Amino acid sequence: MKRFKVLHQTVYEYATPVQLQDHTLRLRPREDHDQQIESFDLKISPHAELRWHRDVESSSVAIATFTAPTARLMIESTTVIQKYDVSPHDFLISDYAVTYPFEYLKEDRITLKPYLRAKNTDNNDQLDNWIKHILVQGQANQTFELLLLLNQQIYKFIHYIKRDDEGVQSSYITLNTKKGSCRDLASLYIDVVRHLGFAARFVSGYVHTESSGDLPETTHAWAEVFIPGAGWKGFDPTHGCLVGAHHIAVAVSRLPHLVPPVSGAFWGTPGSSLTVNVWTTDLSQ
Repeated sequence: MKRFKVLHQTVYEYATPVQLQDHTLRLRPREDHDQQIESFDLKISPHAELRWHRDVESSSVAIATFTAPTARLMIESTTVIQKYDVSPHDFLISDYAVTYPFEYLKEDRITLKPYLRAKNTDNNDQLDNWIKHILVQGQANQTFELLLLLNQQIYKFIHYIKRDDEGVQSSYITLNTKKGSCRDLASLYIDVVRHLGFAARFVSGYVHTESSGDLPETTHAWAEVFIPGAGWKGFDPTHGCLVGAHHIAVAVSRLPHLVPPVSGAFWGTPGSSLTVNVWTTDLSQ
């Protein structure tokens, strides 16, 4: 078991005092058999009333309601998390899905439908061409081997950049520019594996790396693929690895733009700035 402390700070500065509308916060990490919250604290200035609920993916969501006008909004969450998935390769795949291609069971396919490739999607030819350049006929016919290979190829050939623009760029842009943020790389991986018939979803959260320390970082994103027998397994194309104990999941969705950590609006004079800082600390050491 490993323990991490995550401090996530979001600060908005406005040109003049504004009236804040309701803000949606996805800051409390998910909890399951391999990830448990030891403590969670949320500070908001100015004061806000919070209403908590779980969304359709069972992620924790808080709705913050404000009353007083303000020229500055600060949202700070502090989490101590326990991680038990220290051996992410320790799983078994159902016999029928060991070799690719395979078909999901009918019962599973009904539930997985939102995570599968939609009909008439764009960029099919481009994804086909990219995949053909990666795969040699007869190579990687094992399901897990194939998923790892695709993850590694994005890691090797798409350059990671810190991109502050809102939203996720299309896979077309990512493949043509050969660069993107973590959310862009995760979105590309999802498009690629869905194109091959896998069910996949987007995950937002945090990751602790060797470079984590006193300098602030940012949020992180990766993909999960549903593998029969193994369940939802995470793949991180930004680091070219399988998701494990150093990844802390906060929210999941079929579409990347549905799970921003903080979203909201305000009434007032146009003009604002945003600063986001994340610090992760390994408490196991």
